[in-house]
Parts: sequence; C-alpha cells; structure tokens
Amino acid sequence: MLGWVTLMWVLTAIDGGTPRCFPGMADQPLVCEYGIEPRDPGELRDIFPAAFLHFGYDHLIANSVPLLVFGFIAALRGIGRFLGVCLIIITISGLGVWLTSAPGSITAGASGVVFGLFGYLLVRGFVERNALDITVGIVVFLLYGSILWGVLPTASGVSWQGHLFGLIGGVLAAFWLRRTPTTPGGRGRRWGGGRGWGGPRGLQGPPPGHPG
Repeated sequence: MLGWVTLMWVLTAIDGGTPRCFPGMADQPLVCEYGIEPRDPGELRDIFPAAFLHFGYDHLIANSVPLLVFGFIAALRGIGRFLGVCLIIITISGLGVWLTSAPGSITAGASGVVFGLFGYLLVRGFVERNALDITVGIVVFLLYGSILWGVLPTASGVSWQGHLFGLIGGVLAAFWLRRTPTTPGGRGRRWGGGRGWGGPRGLQGPPPGHPG
C-alpha cells in the first residue's frame, strides 16, 4: 500500500501539483489525458489509470490516508484476493462514472477505490460469518462512517458517482470473492446431497451389519 500511495504522489508531481485541463491542447497533464470522459467508447481504456491520478495535492491528500488504511486492512487476507477486490471496484466504479457523469466532465482519483474498500470491509465479515472481520467492519464504520455522505450529490466538483459505484463494487466483491465456510479440521463443509451411508444428509458411518 505504501508503494501504491507513493506511485500516486509521483504521478501528481509529474502533473505539476495543480493540473489544468484545456480541451484540444497538446501535452495535457496525465490526469486530463487519462481521466474518464463519459460515454466516449475510447475512454473505457482510461477506467484503470484514472484511479491513480489526481487533480492536485489537496485531492491526493484527501485520498491517501484512507486508501492506505483500508487497503492495508483488506490486504491482510491475502494479496491475490486483495488485487481481485480492487480490480472489481475499479471496474464498477469506472463504468459507473463513464455511464452517468455529466457531459464534458473529466473524472479521476482513488476515491472510488477508497469507498469500495470501505464497503468491502463493512460487509465482508457478515458475508463470511467471521467474528473478527465483523468486528473490523464495525470499527471501520465507527471511525470512517461519515464518508458515506460522499455518495450523495451534495458538493459540486466531486464525483459522487465514483463514490457510489465504488461502494457498490466493494459490496459485490465481498460476495463474489467470499470464502466458503470451513470445518474445524480445515475442510470445506458440504451441505446436503452427500452419498454416505447415512442417506441424503451425507452422514458417514459403516454399512448396516458391518462391525464398526
């Protein structure tokens, strides 16, 4: 996560810290070139780079700390799974922005990922019925729950669409990438449909008349 945040700071520094977008101008800042412009098929490829670019240091600072915190907590369950979660969040958030943002706008920033990881951490424990992750979700909500106001169109110049669809992406990722329940012995639990001697419930045991 430190590497991710550092990359965002480097890209913002390359853009000069206070980028301005001017349509038709050559050598645009990265955030203008790779930000998401709605409903242009050619802009679909910018869904992923846009999540790493920001409109200046104030924008970047607002996203850096929550991304670092949420990302670190989410990644503790495994890097591969974490990358899958982020891929789902960025895709759904970016597509939502592309479909619903105002004409002529350019959207970029990691806030969609921040809201997505927030949503993922909130529901993961309940989806997987894991007491520790439920506790983590409750603590995250108590500390950062106020960010949920960001999914409402209350502030000009802020992509509430990216926030809302990022949150949806995080919740969906918790369901799509959930882990199956395991027994104390570590094997996945099978519910019904078994073919043991006990009949359809899958109970195991010796056949009738066999010395157990």
